[in-house]
Amino acid sequence: MKVILETSRLLLREVDQSDVEDFYKMDSDPDVARYVGGKPVQSHAKCLEAIQFIQNQYLTYGIGRWSVILKDTGEFIGWSGLKRMDGQWVNGHTGYVDLGYRFQQQHWGKGYATEIAQATLNYGFSDLGLDNICAFADLKNTASLHVLIKIGLQRGNDFEFEGNVCVWFEQAKF
Repeated sequence: MKVILETSRLLLREVDQSDVEDFYKMDSDPDVARYVGGKPVQSHAKCLEAIQFIQNQYLTYGIGRWSVILKDTGEFIGWSGLKRMDGQWVNGHTGYVDLGYRFQQQHWGKGYATEIAQATLNYGFSDLGLDNICAFADLKNTASLHVLIKIGLQRGNDFEFEGNVCVWFEQAKF
């Protein structure tokens, strides 16, 4: 297991195919899918496709989404990480690095998103030498908006993405 980051409560490790059941459990939950531009995932095959995309990001860019693991139990609770957004325009941007996270519903409200998003942001600037990191969230996803503000990302404009009003966030290297 290749550990990318460690916080007081969490480990961030590379995603692998053994995570497919955990991805399915998380992404088939309608409440989890509500703010991420899609419907709940309907098959393990779709989760495997997502895992293969993530693994390709590792090979192509040296970054990607990583599995978030509880240190105390070894339990998969979600993912977080950096993704290179090439080939898709979002709010007039392409080729940027996107900070993202997603958690199983039973792990919401425990501060994990803030903890790992802050560690991921620091890793992107300090370890990877990135100059700029972006993120966006659905305007109705107040918990995610709170996380992005709390870790110090600067709020930008509101924009439409896949039929939803979203908020753009950005942070230059500090």
